[in-house]
Amino acid sequence: MLQPIDPENEPMVIMVADDDDDFRALIVAVLRADGHSTIEAHDGEELLELLARAQDGAASLRPDVLITDVKMPKLSGLGVLEAMRDAHFKLAVVVVTSFADESIVTFAVRLGADGVLHKPFGADVLLTAVRQARRHLLAG
Repeated sequence: MLQPIDPENEPMVIMVADDDDDFRALIVAVLRADGHSTIEAHDGEELLELLARAQDGAASLRPDVLITDVKMPKLSGLGVLEAMRDAHFKLAVVVVTSFADESIVTFAVRLGADGVLHKPFGADVLLTAVRQARRHLLAG
């Protein structure tokens, strides 16, 4: 008998945006080791371009989850969230920050972030946050 597919355990396409190449590579390595595909962006501007292409029908670019740093050149992660909200782009989002400022967390959640991670964090915390963000999107 066939088992029903559990969407929480299905591999995902995850877009990762961070201007720190080493940190982004570490996140990507953790996600790929867990069976997920990744798309990388170096800054908020490149991230918005990739999201626009995905929204315009490039199915291979359509992520299930977005992980974005708050502070990036050209456009911050919070700026990306604002643009996504304005464009009615629905996507599970995890925001990553080095700042302990609670107002950033509150603002990110108000803009639609499903989770906020404070650097540094472990692989298990990252993977849990990604799954919870996707679960939140699927439930909503």
